[in-house]
Amino acid sequence: MPLPLRLLLGYGKRRPMTATPKLRLGTRRSPLAMAQAEEARSRLCAAHGWDESAVELVPVVASGDRIQDRPLAEIGGKALWTKELDEWLDEGRIDGAVHSLKDVETVRPSFLAIAAILPRADVRDVLVGAASIRAIPEGARVGTSAPRRAAQMLYRRPDVTIVPIRGNVATRISKLAAGEADVTLLAAAGLERLGETGVGTPLETDEWLPAPSQGAIAIECRAYDPQTRDLLSAIDHGPSRAAVEAERALLAALGGNCHSPVAVLTERRGETIALTAALYSADGAERVDGTVTVSPGDREGPTRLAADLLARATAGITVLFAGDR
Repeated sequence: MPLPLRLLLGYGKRRPMTATPKLRLGTRRSPLAMAQAEEARSRLCAAHGWDESAVELVPVVASGDRIQDRPLAEIGGKALWTKELDEWLDEGRIDGAVHSLKDVETVRPSFLAIAAILPRADVRDVLVGAASIRAIPEGARVGTSAPRRAAQMLYRRPDVTIVPIRGNVATRISKLAAGEADVTLLAAAGLERLGETGVGTPLETDEWLPAPSQGAIAIECRAYDPQTRDLLSAIDHGPSRAAVEAERALLAALGGNCHSPVAVLTERRGETIALTAALYSADGAERVDGTVTVSPGDREGPTRLAADLLARATAGITVLFAGDR
């Protein structure tokens, strides 16, 4: 009998012949990552009529979780959230990896495929420590290590000071309570998934644009594993996939990386998607924005928008959109 393709190619290890678990899903160990993996497991089991024991969650310590004292952009970018899970997939130690898609690089290894994107949650940011951007005290310290949040805040409130804060939701809230910053910003989707819906004030998208892919959970698997891809595809949410694919196509065309202050919003309009984006200089002093209407799966529209934004952007903006992704 011929060997399976994955073994002939030298990828991974043969899975033991057992009835359960059917799938092993890798995830980071943070509380939010575990909550996202549990949601993925619940949806898979519901879709296939499985008992929960059919999907094993395999926690992996990511480099980004080990290194908390420096901004992500200084220590390796988004790959610090994904490289361990990528390695475990390549070695066959897990069948799929659950990610917060906004933390996944735009360009991924060719042996991986995004097999499912779950229904997207609230895309907004939440302001913690003040009732609104206008209500932030003059000269306040805004705790964030995200270039988008920092630049967008400085654009609206050039009087504030940005102080770097990293860590999971509980860590950042505790740092705020300890006086390391006066206000901070968190993702509404993360708070919702952790059951912390009463924290802070959501910022409406007509005032404050979110990060690309914010609120979206993705499950990656090996591209050459059709059985797993088929099982995961049962929980793929088409509208959410169409939205984040447009946003990621824009990022790819911009040459955006973890240093790039880019904010994006997609809105469904009948059978089309309105894609709005804003690019900033690091200090928030310069901004360029635009909107394009695209059809699901259209990569040319986001590419046109990227070209238009970069053509109209100042040098202080374009210098931040030409690096590794």
